[in-house]
Amino acid sequence: MRSEKGKAQEPFPHRSAVIDFMLKKIRIKLVLAHIDRVLEVLGGVIMVLTFTSVLSVSHAGKADVRAMLIGSLGCNLAWGIIDAIMYVLNSLAERTRGLDALRAMRAAKDPDEAERMLAAELPEQFASVLSPGELEPVLRRLRSLPEPSARPHLTGDDWLGAFGIFVLVFFSTLPIVLPFLLVSRPALALRVSNLVAIGLLFLTGYIFGRNTGHNPWRLGIAMVLIGCLLAGVAISLGG
Repeated sequence: MRSEKGKAQEPFPHRSAVIDFMLKKIRIKLVLAHIDRVLEVLGGVIMVLTFTSVLSVSHAGKADVRAMLIGSLGCNLAWGIIDAIMYVLNSLAERTRGLDALRAMRAAKDPDEAERMLAAELPEQFASVLSPGELEPVLRRLRSLPEPSARPHLTGDDWLGAFGIFVLVFFSTLPIVLPFLLVSRPALALRVSNLVAIGLLFLTGYIFGRNTGHNPWRLGIAMVLIGCLLAGVAISLGG
């Protein structure tokens, strides 16, 4: 007979409802890949720079700073919504393409043609090492599945990913515009804002480098240069 001490215990016996809620929220990190999150933040930072970089601190008044804040926040709010909608549409399009490919493989009369279709759906690194004999059991499994739905449907993860994109794009604005709300002198606020923007650009490049196998320090510096260049191009084109 086992004693009470020998009983299996939950890994988090004192976990509160608040922690449960937080664990559900961080599921968004599993929906959006690291690189996707980095690129969304990068886009948001560049958007804000197109507003803060044109502020003339030599004769900028409170009205100019206020207009800049409204413009940058409004721009990233709109772009966050647009980017989220595009993410949902892209998810729907990908599911449609997947259903079309599944139907085509199930309907193919020639086994070789069906195997070529399946190989085309796999990542190149996987397809290159699989022989036709290894693809054939997969095709049998696919043919044994129930008939797929007539049209694709969005899932909760799709909406969660869209919301995550909106949050990343919009809230990447805040660290750069906060100095203008906390510092009374526009010249000093602009310098602090630029330092924050450079730090965010470097951070996005560093994380991007770590997740792509490249030197994170070099990519961090490169991202600062690329971000400033893209912001300059946008400003020069009237963005």
